[in-house]
Amino acid sequence: MSSTAPSVNASSESAVLATARRARTAAADLAPLPRTARDAALAAVADALVARAAEVVEANAADVGRARANGTSAGIVDRLTLTEERIAAIAADVRDVIALPDPVGEVVRGSTLPNGLELRQVRVPLGVVGIIYEARPNVTVDAAALCLKSGNAVLLRGSSSAHASNTALVAVLRDAVASVGLPADAVQLVPGESRDSVHELMTARGLVDVLIPRGGASLIETVVTESTVPVIETGTGNCHVYVDAAADLERAVEILVDSKADRPSVCNAAETVLVHEAVADRFLPMALAALTSAGVTVHGDESWRRAGAEAGIEVAAVTDEDWAVEYLSYDIAAGVVPDLDAAVAHIRRWTSGHTEAIVTGDTAAARRFVSRMDSAAVMVNASTRFTDGGQFGFGAEIGISTQKLHARGPMGLPELTSTTYVVTGEGHTRG
Repeated sequence: MSSTAPSVNASSESAVLATARRARTAAADLAPLPRTARDAALAAVADALVARAAEVVEANAADVGRARANGTSAGIVDRLTLTEERIAAIAADVRDVIALPDPVGEVVRGSTLPNGLELRQVRVPLGVVGIIYEARPNVTVDAAALCLKSGNAVLLRGSSSAHASNTALVAVLRDAVASVGLPADAVQLVPGESRDSVHELMTARGLVDVLIPRGGASLIETVVTESTVPVIETGTGNCHVYVDAAADLERAVEILVDSKADRPSVCNAAETVLVHEAVADRFLPMALAALTSAGVTVHGDESWRRAGAEAGIEVAAVTDEDWAVEYLSYDIAAGVVPDLDAAVAHIRRWTSGHTEAIVTGDTAAARRFVSRMDSAAVMVNASTRFTDGGQFGFGAEIGISTQKLHARGPMGLPELTSTTYVVTGEGHTRG
């Protein structure tokens, strides 16, 4: 079985639809295969990534070079960059997926009806999953691994900024999958680098079963509003940390700095910190010193600016744009609030529904905060950076959903399945 995709004219509509049709055929062949076959493909993928890391890094260097020449921000360049060490880590994530329970065939519920019919609701693959994403070539592998494990074919539409990297990665993936006898077309790169190819994918209803967008607010909004294919909405990460009156302030500083500065270019990084006024006089100087040492620029309200002036640290004036933005950089919006309810009101106004955190020693305050949040994840005395499929034990995630239907939060294997009702009788008729 050849792993090379047929040559197509990337600018034509038929190229995208032909790719989707091949994926649909591959999905039908993939769905009934046993776990052993799918796991063998994942093992081959992990081995091939390590063995061919140099060629992937070479392709990635071209993308990174273009991004820097175009003045792309440091945060986006970091997301785009692949090294042999990062590829080894991605391969390790694929091996972790092999060890995860197989969702396909799981009986969600079952019973024997009064008439003797045996009823089972069984997990089955979704079919063809399309992923539209920006400047993160690691998503190419994460998405393919989770889709293969859950018996789905995957159509990958990355951004043009990562086209060389994604092309190299998909070549590795297809060769690996074909080497163990699975259909290479279970993993395909959507042809074309223009918006037209994205639109064709979004309107390939009947060929593509679901789309998952991963990227900035503009990309997600476009996919959600323009698709005729069903969409699982992933959201931007305007995440908040609230430091309560009963917080251990040293612990709060550690959580805040980790939430913001551990890796600011990812969606679970904190973008806003709110502090109860009862501890502001003590906490703000500590937080400013720690954030500044970590290279973070604070965009603060009057209290933060006054504390900054007293400490000789420049604090920019915060605006509504700062409260709303997902920085993806070493910047954070900062405010002081009169109480927990004011923090809740602020967060509910500005949040993207991703992750919020409270630092407190008061159990009642923690419960009140959690009960009033409307986000996919809420952390109590823990960094926002833990909202992650790997950290939750799901393996490599395909995205973090901020919607409320079907899937919410880090999306692992079960979220890539639907269900079929299997009804077994003994000549039962209804009439």
